[in-house]
Formats: sequence, C-alpha cells, structure tokens
Amino acid sequence: MIDRPAARFEPKPPPADPYRPDTVFDGWSTPRLTVRLASVRGDAHRSAGLPRQDDVVVACHEPTGTVVFAVADGVSAAPRSHVGAALACRTAVNDLLVQLDEDRPGPDWSRVVRSAAYQLLMRVAGGREPDEQDRVQAVRTLATTLVTGTVAPTQDGALQVTLVRAGDSSAWCLHQGRYAPLLHDEDPGADGVSSTAVVALPRIAGQVRPLSCTLPGDAVLLVGTDGFGVPLGDGTGLVGQMFARELTVPPVQPGTLARLLDFSRETFDDDRTLLAVWARHRLPGESGGMR
Repeated sequence: MIDRPAARFEPKPPPADPYRPDTVFDGWSTPRLTVRLASVRGDAHRSAGLPRQDDVVVACHEPTGTVVFAVADGVSAAPRSHVGAALACRTAVNDLLVQLDEDRPGPDWSRVVRSAAYQLLMRVAGGREPDEQDRVQAVRTLATTLVTGTVAPTQDGALQVTLVRAGDSSAWCLHQGRYAPLLHDEDPGADGVSSTAVVALPRIAGQVRPLSCTLPGDAVLLVGTDGFGVPLGDGTGLVGQMFARELTVPPVQPGTLARLLDFSRETFDDDRTLLAVWARHRLPGESGGMR
C-alpha cells in the first residue's frame, strides 16, 4: 500500500468471453536488452466484475535484436474496448515485425497505426470492407489508446527508442531517480508526435510522426497507461519514489513488477499497465551489472 490504502474487498470475476485474466506479467532478456512487463485490473473493474481494459504485447525481432512493443488502454466508455486494446496491440507488433524483415530504412509508422485502426473496423465489419456506419460503431464499442514502438541496443550500451501513440498513454525515461516524459499532449513539431496524441483509435488525427531518442545505458524506458501515469504524476511523490527505487535495476523475478504495479492507494482504481526495458548489463548477476 502507498499512503492511505483503498478498502479491501474480494474481486468479482470478469466476463469469460473473451478470457481476460485479472493480472498478466512477463519477463525475458535478449543478449543485450532486458524486458519486464505487467498489466493488472484496477479496483474499479474488480469490484464491478468488469474486464481489464489495458493490454500489452512485446516481442523480439531476433535478426536485429530489436524489442518491439505495444501498450493500449481501452476507453472506459466503450463496452468492448478490452477487445480493441488486444487487437490494436497484436496488430501493431505484428506489423512492426513484418516491416523489420523487409529491406527498408525504417518502419512506416503511419502504416503501423493505420493497420491497428483498420483491425478495429474489421472487427465490426465482420470481414467486408468497413463503411461509415462501421466506423461509428467501432468508435463507440472498441475505442482504445495505443503506444507502440521499438527499442534497439546501440554499440555503446545505450537504448535507441522510437515511439508513436494515439490517445493518452505515455512513456518516460527513468534516469538517476528522475522521470522525463517522452511524449507530450501538444504537437511538438517535426520531431514529435502529431495531434494523434489526443485521439484514440480507430480515429486518427493528422500525420503520424514518430519520436526517436537515445536513452543512457543506465536509464530505464517505461511505457504505461494512465492508470500508472496519473498516480506517478511528475515522479516526485510516493509512487514515483517507490518505482524509482525498485526499478533502478531489473527485478530478477518477472512477477515483481506485477506486485509493484498492484499497489493500493485510495482514489487510484484504474487498470495499470507498465512495460520496462533496460540494457541487459543492468540485470543483477550479469557481467558488469549491479547486485
């Protein structure tokens, strides 16, 4: 618990179709990167017997050593946004993996986002070409945010990160106990993300522009939904202090991130999803890592 905890209660089961576990977590390392991720159902959905609307998918493109990811937060007003979040994440990651296999200078990020949006439309259309009525229905029932991108190791051990998003999920660089936001709601111009930052899929506003940056080798890339971002705030409070302390190096057990993310604090009851990526040399027990 953090500060004043929420009231204790036994969660109700979510709907069984499609199957959505209360909590998911995963963790693994490539030769040069370490990944931990978790997604937990918030207390509001637990008490109401509703599904976790967040989703996360992470994969490794082995030929390049690139980690490919997508994090989504289903819009609460859309009754099947958990389905939309799952579709958006899987489509974005699959499209990025296909593009990394192609002989091109870099991914077509507009294609990634539009492919994810199209899958939401196709879910409603049932296989035929979507029309305007399908678009309205998809927005009403399947709307979801999306942050998708890649992380690649550099020769000197830093993290080369590229991100795009639709909606209000976000990403941060955690370095030396401080959180630096990597995505902003306003349009930052040619080097940032366009107005898609405030529009959830399947809507797409404006041109999709990626943000690319290089993080120090002792930093952590964090990508999360607003269930994590809102209590985090500017990172100086109790939530930020806890995660900064616990995520300086990768937790050895992947389930540790799920336990951290499932903190109890009064009024913060949304679903929470967080992806964390470190350079592998930060992993305890690795050569040159910290114990």
